[in-house]
Amino acid sequence: MDIPVLVWILGATVLDGLLALSGIFAFRLNEKTLMKLVRWLIAFSTGALLAGAFFHLLSEALEQMSSQNAFYLLFAGFILFFLIEKFLHWHHCHEGNCDVHPVSYLILIGDSVHNFIDGLIIAASFLAGIPFGILTTILIVGHELPQELGNFGIMVHGGFGKKKALLYNFVAQATAVIGGLVGYFLSLTAGSVSFLLPFAAGGFIYIAASDLIPELHKEKDLSKSMVSFVLFLVGIGFMVGLKLLLE
Repeated sequence: MDIPVLVWILGATVLDGLLALSGIFAFRLNEKTLMKLVRWLIAFSTGALLAGAFFHLLSEALEQMSSQNAFYLLFAGFILFFLIEKFLHWHHCHEGNCDVHPVSYLILIGDSVHNFIDGLIIAASFLAGIPFGILTTILIVGHELPQELGNFGIMVHGGFGKKKALLYNFVAQATAVIGGLVGYFLSLTAGSVSFLLPFAAGGFIYIAASDLIPELHKEKDLSKSMVSFVLFLVGIGFMVGLKLLLE
């Protein structure tokens, strides 16, 4: 049993789970400052997610399987994330308001499913290589942080107390640890979970295209939009730079 890899997987998924407590930092921030921080995180995460999906996850998958299978799995991931958002009302609402109001427990269910999948992806990435696992964890943390800040705001806005919102958000986020363990032990029996890489790429592309980019378009101020665009490019450059450093 490869204990070091398992330790890396547990560490990464526990870190992912602790992101749910990011709402604590929002206690001392006024709404204007919090929303500005979230917008910056969204812009950077959008670029990082797209670059990570194409230059890391999909690129790695194409080295391990045929291009046809990789693109089939990419579309499968895209479609599944669409279904999660469509039928479980999982939304990245970063303005503190949501069409589902008051906040439905279905949002927490959808987030739990999504985080479980994140755990599977983290496990598959570390099994492909420690550096690749670290990169994937950075990608996931990058898009989870603004989501968790947004989810906290949504639940408080929907009537949850701050402590209750933190607790429920943490429980939903902690399913990433379960997903990581399942992915690791699945690899011991199935031999490989590399199919999750293009699957994850499809999910990341969906998140960026369907949830994050529309959030960036909501900004009408030209100067603020330019700042967001620069941060978007920084996110792309960050992931491409990491890719070049690893080669």
